[in-house]
Amino acid sequence: MVARGLLLAPAPQRISLALSVILELVQELFSLGSSPPSSGKSIIPNIFSKKGKNGRTEDDDIFPERDIVYDRHSSSGIEGLNLCSFERPRWQSSEIQEFRIFVATWNVGGKPPHNGINLEEFLQVEGSSDIYVLGFQEIVPLNAGNVLVIEDNEPAAKWLALISQALNKPRDQSPRDDSSDLNTGSKQSKDSKSTNGLLFFQKPSLKVLSKNYRVDSALVKTCNCATEPSGVRRRARELRELIQRIESTDEDSPMTKFAGSDQRNQMNYCLISSKQMVGIFLSVWVRSELVQHIGHLRVATLGRGIMGWLGNKGCIAMSMSLHRTTFCFVCSHLASGEKEGDELRRNSDVNEILKSTQFPRTCKTPGRRIPEKILEHDRVIWLGDLNYRVALSYDETRVLLEDNDWDALLEKDQLKLEKEAGRVFNGWKEGKIYFAPTYKYSHNSDSYAGETVKSKKKRRTPAWCDRILWHGNGIEQMQYIRGESRFSDHRPVCAVFIAQVEMRNDGRGRTVYSSVHSRIPFDELIPQRHSFHEL
Repeated sequence: MVARGLLLAPAPQRISLALSVILELVQELFSLGSSPPSSGKSIIPNIFSKKGKNGRTEDDDIFPERDIVYDRHSSSGIEGLNLCSFERPRWQSSEIQEFRIFVATWNVGGKPPHNGINLEEFLQVEGSSDIYVLGFQEIVPLNAGNVLVIEDNEPAAKWLALISQALNKPRDQSPRDDSSDLNTGSKQSKDSKSTNGLLFFQKPSLKVLSKNYRVDSALVKTCNCATEPSGVRRRARELRELIQRIESTDEDSPMTKFAGSDQRNQMNYCLISSKQMVGIFLSVWVRSELVQHIGHLRVATLGRGIMGWLGNKGCIAMSMSLHRTTFCFVCSHLASGEKEGDELRRNSDVNEILKSTQFPRTCKTPGRRIPEKILEHDRVIWLGDLNYRVALSYDETRVLLEDNDWDALLEKDQLKLEKEAGRVFNGWKEGKIYFAPTYKYSHNSDSYAGETVKSKKKRRTPAWCDRILWHGNGIEQMQYIRGESRFSDHRPVCAVFIAQVEMRNDGRGRTVYSSVHSRIPFDELIPQRHSFHEL
């Protein structure tokens, strides 16, 4: 009844009533067993009266700046707030839980996606990973307009739509029904939304689509350190949502205008971060149940292209914490070229990325230092078109390929040679490669480009340009394969990791959401050359 009264009250009184109720809630918090501050001063003015220069309260941990929430299950009013969860912090022990992470990198050659791409097989949806880290290179042509002016973000928006559809499609819906619907050119399919609320394909806006799929950015950016009481973060979210609803009662509210909000509440996977830098595009999706345990989300970019700083080459890095473990995902496109000495430029790109990539400081918890550099994270995964070639002539490489002698060919892999010499990726690991070189293929063909072109200038020596590496303890690679899509001149590369995550153990036996219920059967670990095919 209190919440209904708030919503029906005149506009000038709604905020006043809401703040009064919240003040009472905070006072209840201290009456549940906590003693007032030793100074004798109330903490309430520190929450509601202290203003910064921008007019916002300075206690961003309780009411941080936020986007509009569409994907949260919020209570209908004050009755939904359970004061019992406002408890005093207590020292908590730790336990280790394993989570499954799917990682993929794909250089798509500047081609926009079409609806015939079977991303369900590409993403191994049946494997049900907890986190999906998807990196693309050359999602737009690397021409002067995209590099020097402003990049085209329409292809990135299309990739987001296809990814979301694949991850969130009902499991009882067959791929054939889905693909036939995608390939129809009917006016209805173009002018209306699909079953998942996605638009195909009316010049989608990356900004709009990413907001549609992304969780409340304020929640994943805020602190989730172990020193917080188990219910405070959840209650702070409910309070923010209540204020949002009180302030958004007019007909033009984004809550009423957004047609897909109901579907978003039913999403299996939510987008927590996406970023484009010219042709490089990184998106990270997590199981919806894990969103509440993610914090300190930050994104950094570093250009290493033209003049040493433009974005046609470089990296996008994303940092986050899951429970008490920090993760960093780096998607890069390094210097190209197969001339002798070009590998040194790639080494320089890697070393500069590790040295100069900087994440902003966000955590305010005393005694807790959140990583600001890539190598400061507990678990790091690096994916991308690293462009390392094979230190052999085209003819020598072709002979080894015809014999399927990949071991001999790998001995001349530049990344392996440079890593063993200690010039790059010191302390990093890469899984055993059991697949053929991923670059360079002729258009819509399984033949390498050198087999179909007559000009030696256009010929490229096949190489493993597309790679996935990792750094840190507590992470194990379970799968490392390539795909067989003919969409571009690169074949995509995928990996599955099992990562250990340190969690709070408050003795309540609460449910931990993870897709890792048991070890992957041995037969699934046998290397496969073919992982998915394009429809």
